[in-house]
Amino acid sequence: MKEYAMYDEFIKPYWAPSPEVFGPVWSVLYLLIFISFGYVFYRFMRKKLDGDVALPFALNIIFNLFFTPILFGIGNLWLATLDILLVLGTLIWAVAVAWRQKKMRWVVYMNIPYLLWVIFATMLQLTILFLNS
Repeated sequence: MKEYAMYDEFIKPYWAPSPEVFGPVWSVLYLLIFISFGYVFYRFMRKKLDGDVALPFALNIIFNLFFTPILFGIGNLWLATLDILLVLGTLIWAVAVAWRQKKMRWVVYMNIPYLLWVIFATMLQLTILFLNS
């Protein structure tokens, strides 16, 4: 796949998954994100949830969507690292605010696989940045 050509050129740690792993993993994660984040935005649009609760979810989606074109498109390791740190930070923030809402505890549980993957992806991105700097 052409968009992964630049990624293939980076020095990666031995524990880095092959590019073919990312598609299936993100397919499952995006389904979980769609359901759980969709619930948050639905409640926000129905005025049953404050904007300060929905904000980290919105920011997370934005930062998440930027990561692929930054890393796999333009191949900017520094910018991709900044972005994945923002993805992780906004996800932790989102989980924290969701946990405080009793009706949203299931959103936290549903996002545990996403959180674990983003932690792994952040460690991977930091390692790739270190190896290629």
